[in-house]
Order: sequence, then C-alpha cells, then structure tokens
Amino acid sequence: MTGTSLDGIDVVLARLAGTGRALRADVVSFATRPYPPGARGPVEALMNGAAATAAELASLHAMLGRIAAEAVASVAAHVAGGPRALDLVGMHGQTVWHAPTEGATLQLGDASVAAHLLGVPVVGDFRTGDVALGGQGAPLVPYADWALYTDDTEHRVLVNLGGIANITILPAGGGREAVVAFDTGPANVLLDGAARKLSGEPFDRDGRLALSGSVDEALLSTWLAADYFRAAPPKSTGRELFSAAYLEARLVEAKEAGLSAAGTMATLVALTARTVAEAIVREAPPAAHVYVGGGGAHNPAVMRALEARLEMSGSSAVGQGHVVDRFGVLGVDGDAREALAFAVLAHEAMNGVATGMPRVTGASGRAFQGKICHPGSDA
Repeated sequence: MTGTSLDGIDVVLARLAGTGRALRADVVSFATRPYPPGARGPVEALMNGAAATAAELASLHAMLGRIAAEAVASVAAHVAGGPRALDLVGMHGQTVWHAPTEGATLQLGDASVAAHLLGVPVVGDFRTGDVALGGQGAPLVPYADWALYTDDTEHRVLVNLGGIANITILPAGGGREAVVAFDTGPANVLLDGAARKLSGEPFDRDGRLALSGSVDEALLSTWLAADYFRAAPPKSTGRELFSAAYLEARLVEAKEAGLSAAGTMATLVALTARTVAEAIVREAPPAAHVYVGGGGAHNPAVMRALEARLEMSGSSAVGQGHVVDRFGVLGVDGDAREALAFAVLAHEAMNGVATGMPRVTGASGRAFQGKICHPGSDA
C-alpha cells in the first residue's frame, strides 16, 4: 500500500480465512519500505497536476509494479518459505489522480508485472469498479474495517491520519449498510509539506514546531469555510484539491497574517484536528470509542489537538464525549491497517465477493473491486 503522503511502501503478510464478518486475519509480518527517490519525484509531480507523455506514464506504471513486487519479496524473504510461500497479493497501486465526479480515477503500478515477478496472482485496480457504478471509488478500507473490527456492543470510529484523513464509523453489531465512512480532509499531505517549507525537515518530528506555536483562530475559521469541509458524505478527496498549490496559498495567508513558522504549523494541525473531530461529532453515535492510526497518530501535536477537540465536544450540547485510543489496542498496528485492508479485498475478490459499499461511496450497487492478474505459466 502506498498513499498520498508518499512516505513509504507498507507491506503486510497475513493469513486470511473466511469471508464477511466471519473473516479472520492473522498478521504474520509488517514492514515499511522506503519509496524510491527515482519514483517519488515523477509521482508527486503527477499528483500536483503536471503533464506527462504516454511514454512517461507507461514507464512509470511498469516501474511501480516492479517496485511493489520488490517490496513484497523483501518482506516475504524473512518468513518461512520466502516469496514462493505467498498465495495471493493485493496491490493498491499509487493514486496519481482521483476525480470521481468526472467518473475517473487512476492508480499506477502494473499488477501483471508484479504477478510475473512474484509468481502468484496479484489483485489490483480496486477503485475503478466502484467509480464505474457512479461511486467515489473511495474510501475502500471500510469493507475490511467492518469485517475485522465491528464489535457487538461498542460503537467504534476508526481514524486514519495519512496524507488525507478519513474516518470509518462502525455502529455496534451493524451490518455493511450501517457503515459510514469518508475522507474528512488533509492531514500529513499538508503537515509534511509545511515542515519541508518552514523548517527544511521531512516532517515535524514529535510535533515540536506545532507545539511551540499558537493557533490563529481567525485564519483557521477562513480555512474551515472551504466547501469540502461543509459537504455531506459520500465524499472523498486527495492531492487534486489539497495540492502543493493549496498549501502554498495557505502559507502565504499565514505569512500575511503575521504568523511565525510555529504558529503556521499549529494552525495547520488545528485544521486537521478540527475537521476530523467535527466529522466524528456530526456523524458518529454519541460516546463512540475512537481509535486513531496512520502516520499522524505519531504526531503528539495532532493527537493532543484531536483529543482536546473531542473532549470539548463532549462538554457541549453536540456530543457526549469520545474516548480516544491508538488503533493498536485493537490488535493490529495502526500503520498496517490499510495494507491489511487491501489483503482482505484481494482475498474477497478471489472468493468472488463484491466488496463495494454503496452507502459509503454513493455507487449505484455493490461493485466487484479488484482485477485479478495471474502469473504466466511455463511454455
């Protein structure tokens, strides 16, 4: 799995059995491999709207397939049997453009290339089936969330703070159609970009810069007035909206308002925390238990801001408070959640299960998600 933050390639090895709510997943190994510098630059340029020739796109598509296969093989090499012990691979690919309102989404990374290199079936291209049915094609992780983490008695909210922040709401004992999930807005895509611009660091380590600054509430209010934050789900987003140009405009506004680097970072952190918290309060059952994972969960500034906002909601007329925990207490590393989810989707695709979630994505029906690519056989 590679996301919008381009911070690495997440690889999960897991044993899967069953289907739907009876599905069980045993994580054998999890690791993050570095995103190769030679691929990151072209991918980031495409995400930010750069033009590319057909030749460049074709070359990058094949390259990302090879990179994914190499990442899987390097992790599998440390378990019994090595890569040849694998039965199946789920490969999300790299989203470079996501425009569901135009009926289009593009993930690069050729699953056939990966299947050939690994010698096992690879399931990829998960999003286009849903988009073809008029859906957002995102988020897709909620099917696995529902199958693996629904509790019979506890209302749960699963938060992923990746490049983009998203939430999955799992009502206690609920079926697939009870799930609510959507992208709430930007997270690390802005925070990491701002850290590079303001401090020269790849990210704000331990949230130090943000924690040393104060939030500019007036500026934050103007940012929160954006149409996306007010839109009702189903909805999804990415770098098409929260792009390098979007970040640059916010940094200019912060400078014009007289904010320091620390104040700018604190206000960007507040943008992520407020949009996530307000989505939870608006959509989730009162007192639902909140579990937070993804790269942003390692940032103390983000976590403190999110917890404070949810506590504030609990003392107001709009909510009854939400307990916040790290995702890992559910038994799966929060950084591994999305990669495991695509293993689940691949497993279900091989079982012939349509894993689409129409209420989540707005599709006209349950999409069959994923295209199955088999390796070649000996002549």
